[in-house]
Amino acid sequence: MSRHEDIVRVAAQVAPIPRGDDGAPVFREPWEAQAFAMTLALYEQGLFAWTEWAAALSAVIKQAQASGDCDDGSTYYQHWLTAIERLVRDKGIASEQALAERRNAWDRAAHATPHGQPILLANDPLR
Repeated sequence: MSRHEDIVRVAAQVAPIPRGDDGAPVFREPWEAQAFAMTLALYEQGLFAWTEWAAALSAVIKQAQASGDCDDGSTYYQHWLTAIERLVRDKGIASEQALAERRNAWDRAAHATPHGQPILLANDPLR
């Protein structure tokens, strides 16, 4: 079984990854695929175990549901991203401040990018 299949299996135990008719993961936005790939890359580097990942994703989803999340699948990768950010922060890989600075840079880049163009961190006007 490939590492990609491993992460899909573990995620399915917590909350199934959205899939198309062909069974392949479906990403509505490029950032969702990037968050998926980033999680896989961090796992491959040995920064966390699958059980840690499953626990982190499960905790984020449960917290969101308790707060009234729409729970229709549209926020799935937002939860995914929140979980990976928490793992990275909790393991001391990046501080909350560093994560917040990066989120803000992406937000500024998004607002500075013309419609229809790829959002690049280089587009951050404060970079």
